[in-house]
Amino acid sequence: MNSQDSSSIRVVIEVRKPGLLTTLQDTGRSGYAHLGIGRAGAFDEPALRIANALCGNPPDASGLEITLLGPTLQFHSGTWIAVTGAPIAFHVQDTERPMWSPVSVPAGATVTFGAIRSGCRSYLGVAGGFDVDPVLGSRSVDVNARLGPNEGRPLRAGDVLETGSGSLFPAPSGTRQWLRKSEPDPVSKWRLDPRPWFSGDSSKPLRLLPGSHLERLKQISRKRLFSERFVVGVDSNRVGVRLSGPAPEWDTPFEMVSEGCVPGVLQLPPSGQPIAFGPECPVSGGYPRVGQIAAVDLPSLAQRRPGDALRFQPCTLDEASGALRKRKRALDELEATIHRRLRQDHDQYGSI
Repeated sequence: MNSQDSSSIRVVIEVRKPGLLTTLQDTGRSGYAHLGIGRAGAFDEPALRIANALCGNPPDASGLEITLLGPTLQFHSGTWIAVTGAPIAFHVQDTERPMWSPVSVPAGATVTFGAIRSGCRSYLGVAGGFDVDPVLGSRSVDVNARLGPNEGRPLRAGDVLETGSGSLFPAPSGTRQWLRKSEPDPVSKWRLDPRPWFSGDSSKPLRLLPGSHLERLKQISRKRLFSERFVVGVDSNRVGVRLSGPAPEWDTPFEMVSEGCVPGVLQLPPSGQPIAFGPECPVSGGYPRVGQIAAVDLPSLAQRRPGDALRFQPCTLDEASGALRKRKRALDELEATIHRRLRQDHDQYGSI
């Protein structure tokens, strides 16, 4: 590899169309709840981490979270990208490219995303990650709090982004023989099986731990919480997923003080329709909480789109913790496998 490797190449990307809601996200900012500042970060964190791995990035690199309708981006330099999460068609120039695979983008190319076909959120990783100034240790945008890069707002047309220098492998260059238009791109010939990370099955129930006020519900309401379905509302967002369905009722009225909140809390406001908190949720709230969605199922919550059905199944803390540990091991192993494959590919096909 010569001196012009991935550690010295910076890629400029111009936003032609922003999509419906496209935001910069990483693994979120933690440790500031006592100051009233939430975590934010990718709603489907494993999907972002896998997109980063496919680009040779560390897990906490910044990528784009795409909601329902994707952006159009112009790349002024060649680089590598990867797209994961909910199924979305995307084209490099006029050629459709695969998700869950490293994809080369030549200098000057336009990358166009369509509408998400099922699920709700897709993720775009780029070699080196997006180089934006961190706010309180994170490059995540919190739209609700107006906190983070770009003044805490989603992308808009005319925005210009640059990539960083944290990728394991070099950016594409015309000097590499296999990047000529007449030859195939060998690195992009393989792709991951998305099924362990995105099933698209909205009928699978989410595991729900009992909340501090669950026992205050009437017995019939507790039964319905786990036996009947809810529907995701159109006014759902990264703060919370609003649900419509059987309205739970309390045994007796009661008052409570505000308590701490984290993503996955299932609150019951006065409307009687639950709200499942997302990554931009407030750090405290005064509504009763009937449950806590297991952390391992938050990516599934992230992929429920308006109109999707949602069911809950009871879960214990031990079951939820065990499932989360199992997923962490699987994700760590997958990232290591991807990085080994990328190194093998670049050893085999030479370097710039």
